[in-house]
Amino acid sequence: MINFKRADHIHICVPPERLEEARLFYTNTIGLEPIERPSVFSSAGYWFRIADIELHIGVEDSLPRSIRHTAFKVSDVLAARKYLENHGLEILEEPTIAGRERFAFIDPFGNRMELLQLL
Repeated sequence: MINFKRADHIHICVPPERLEEARLFYTNTIGLEPIERPSVFSSAGYWFRIADIELHIGVEDSLPRSIRHTAFKVSDVLAARKYLENHGLEILEEPTIAGRERFAFIDPFGNRMELLQLL
């Protein structure tokens, strides 16, 4: 049996020609803290701190939209939604789950992200 402790990092991809745009989006719009990415990788990318885990951004050709996603707990999901709407991001409604307020958004690079607040 595996004794999991917590998620360590999440990896998303952006088209190679939009990597710098992704760095600016996740730094300036979303407000993540950039952290050092080891130089051992042959492909381009950036790493960020997000709460107590990391978000890794790598490059890959665009793929069709999928239901694959990452979900993050936030302290005020309604404020987060309004903030993202004000930045013109596509918001997706999620089915209602008792005890959770949630929605998803699509980042400018096609990655689906869910934000939720436990009630």
